Amino acid sequence: MGTVFEPSMSTSRQTLGPAGPSMVDQLPSIEFGFDSLRERMARFTVKFDAFIEQGRKRVLEEHNQFRMNLAELQEDERMRKKDVEIFQIKANSLQQTMAKEKQEKLEMEAAITALAQQRRAIDAKRAAQQARAAQRAAQARFDVPELDFWVTNLCLSMEGAGSDDRLRFVYTHLDDQDWAREAWFELDTAQRDYAVRHCRPKLERDKVDRLLERVNETRELVVLLKGMRELFVEALKSSSSSS
Repeated sequence: MGTVFEPSMSTSRQTLGPAGPSMVDQLPSIEFGFDSLRERMARFTVKFDAFIEQGRKRVLEEHNQFRMNLAELQEDERMRKKDVEIFQIKANSLQQTMAKEKQEKLEMEAAITALAQQRRAIDAKRAAQQARAAQRAAQARFDVPELDFWVTNLCLSMEGAGSDDRLRFVYTHLDDQDWAREAWFELDTAQRDYAVRHCRPKLERDKVDRLLERVNETRELVVLLKGMRELFVEALKSSSSSS
């Protein structure tokens, strides 16, 4: 049987007895200051939150101010565009008014020129009429005896033709078969040149025009009276021979 080692009583007592101060107890005491740190962190958090809030408010105010400034700029731009449109409308209206006034001025100048030309033409016509009237008045004093002579010798008479500037000359003794047969023509004296408007019997227009050319060149009425009598005699003879 083996031998069992048992500690002695003295050894057990020595082991269980007080061993003196431990190493942990011998370590120095360290103050970490958690409460102070917590307090400082709390104050920092408050300041940081206040800073963030202040920054947020400042950003919001700046954003609002930017939007207000942008709205004002847009309104100013709109007003400037409206002013430009109004100015353009006024400029176009002024340009149209100036063009219209220029056109009216040209038309008025043209009308004045036309009126002046008409006035000169009227004055010239009036002067010519006065000159012809004076010439006829002066010539009438000498033509009356001569006219009476030709009226008697040409067997014609004068009568009105319904107008102050027209005379009707009536011939007789043209037809050998009928001395009472009449032939007549109407003389228009309204213009400078004499004109034959109507005649019976009808004469050839070319012959009458050639006769009028000679009369208007010489201004001698007796040439017309003699020439028209000759044309009437010729026409009556031609009609008698054809019948």
